[in-house]
Amino acid sequence: MAEDPVVEDPVVAAQRQRRDLVPFGEAVRTWFAISLQTFGGPAGQIAVMQRTLVEEKRWIGQQRFLHALNYCMLLPGPEAQQLAVYTGWLLNGTRGGLVAGTLFVLPGVVALLALSALYVAAGDTAVVAAVFAGLAPAVVAVVVQAVVRVARRALAHRALLLVAVAAFAALTVLGAPFPLVVALAAAVGWALGRWLPRAVAGGGGHGGAADGPPPVIADDALHAERPSARRAATVLAVGLAVWGLPLAAVTAWTGTGSVFTQQGLFFSGTALVTFGGAYAVLAHVAQRAVETYGWLAPGEMVRGLALAESTPGPLIMVVQFVAFLGAYRDPGGLDPWAAGVLGALLTTWVTFVPCFVFIFLGAPHVERLRGNRTLSAALTGITAAVVGVIANLAVYFALHTLFAATTTASWGPLRVELPVPGSLRWPSLAIAVAAAGMVFALRWSVLRTLGVCALLGLATLLLP
Repeated sequence: MAEDPVVEDPVVAAQRQRRDLVPFGEAVRTWFAISLQTFGGPAGQIAVMQRTLVEEKRWIGQQRFLHALNYCMLLPGPEAQQLAVYTGWLLNGTRGGLVAGTLFVLPGVVALLALSALYVAAGDTAVVAAVFAGLAPAVVAVVVQAVVRVARRALAHRALLLVAVAAFAALTVLGAPFPLVVALAAAVGWALGRWLPRAVAGGGGHGGAADGPPPVIADDALHAERPSARRAATVLAVGLAVWGLPLAAVTAWTGTGSVFTQQGLFFSGTALVTFGGAYAVLAHVAQRAVETYGWLAPGEMVRGLALAESTPGPLIMVVQFVAFLGAYRDPGGLDPWAAGVLGALLTTWVTFVPCFVFIFLGAPHVERLRGNRTLSAALTGITAAVVGVIANLAVYFALHTLFAATTTASWGPLRVELPVPGSLRWPSLAIAVAAAGMVFALRWSVLRTLGVCALLGLATLLLP
């Protein structure tokens, strides 16, 4: 007589299935391969993960992937890197999230650190200056392209267009604090969802709503943890310690007035307000780094973004370039090169550690809030404001790239930075127009556009 089959506990079965279908070693190799392809900003990075994880590996379904992305868009910090942490957590638990998030930024950290050192060592030479003379105008075109892309996705209703225009005006003319703009946009999005729901219907996401190919792992088999006060307290305590101890150690070593302490505190605060991705916060970073702290010149901020565009990883990595230059030029009692490396690594640390904390703290709650309309409406408001924020960044970069001098006009509380017409740099304008043709008409990739514009910059050496 045959024995009755043993019925396996569903939780045990799910854990076994997950362990068998996504071996940790294969997951590590996959995330490393993804990290080497993350060029072209968040849109390109998300597309790489979509292709690899949803379409090729089929480890996660399309809707589950988009649900994770929508939460990441609500958070401060680079949404693509946070999506990697979230997806890694779904597939392999905490260690999966740690590996996915770390590998996502590691190649970019190494590459940009080397390029920052190269810029400091050879940035004043004619050849390097010519290369950056070609890259900077290309960045202007790339940022304008980002405005157009986000606007097409985010501004589906006239009310959202008004939110974008208001955000642009608040930053450009009123000089409103960036966190205030984001908070008000979220509130407006919530209000629209409550009283004008058609304005935010379907907003705030990336891509379409197609289910895509069926995943090989069912949603219920993905990693999940029950949210609890104890778990949240543990994650928060460990996260704050990991985030703050290196900064405290550097402060104790170099003093509260050192450039390292300034950078650690400033970029720790920036990590909490970088809503909407790197483009949205760079105007704030550029203003403070250039005008308040004097770590670099306005034109150098554009050059740093060009370097970040040409390396893998999140574009917010440009803060590493900013910190390297600031620490190198004000090293205190350290060797300038050691100071530059210390400033860059400390800034990278305080910028990205919060991303892990946000995901590990919130993901269990978000998993229980799939389809929540309030979150979606707030996200839509923030995304609409991001259009205005990125447009503000485009104006800032254009002023300091295409013109050698600017002036400020004031009318009561209103302040507008205007170009001096006679200071127009004609070669930069020509390269910017060419770059716009490459990204809009020819639809070239960011990396290819930057490469061609760098060659055009070198060609300016031949001009009389």
